[in-house]
Amino acid sequence: MSAPAVGFDLDMTLIDSRPGIRAAYRALSERTGVYVDADLAVTRLGPPLRTELGQWFPADQVEDAVTTYRGLYPDYAITPSVPTVGAVAALTFVREHGFRVVVVTSKLGRLAALHLDHLGLAYDELAGDLFAEGKATAITEHGVRWYVGDHTADMIAARTAGVPGIGVATGPCSPAELIEAGADHVLDDLTSLPELLAKITVGT
Repeated sequence: MSAPAVGFDLDMTLIDSRPGIRAAYRALSERTGVYVDADLAVTRLGPPLRTELGQWFPADQVEDAVTTYRGLYPDYAITPSVPTVGAVAALTFVREHGFRVVVVTSKLGRLAALHLDHLGLAYDELAGDLFAEGKATAITEHGVRWYVGDHTADMIAARTAGVPGIGVATGPCSPAELIEAGADHVLDDLTSLPELLAKITVGT
């Protein structure tokens, strides 16, 4: 039987992808001639790409915009992105204490893998293109015991999967919003995750 896992969201939980995504949106605007306010877009990361692009492109152009953006993404978004505060130490703690690392994200899996591999963030499983309740199946399938995320939708995912949600206030959602969405714990950032896990995993 596989060891139990700690699940993580990606954008603004494990990585600060705002610099890279901002660059990718600007490249998309240049390529398509459709203005995307990249500075605004990166303040609301979390929902699926189509949701954001639907704010800027006519409905019949969104799918083409998604394809174009994803084609630009590897060249513009990977290198500028960095780990969030405490992410490296948190992942090290999880693996050193016998838990697997499972990343469940709304980002397309192959693009998420580029980020993780570029930054040397070790993981055991990766499930992409999932959001809110849609993440619950992957959380369950991969034996995730706790799910860590920065968005209210991540707390909904944890609640739907029947596991504790650990919110980190490093993304667009405030601690109060995370709690209202069902977070069992809320942290300022991942720096304090090892201490929290040490407390709640005693006897696990």
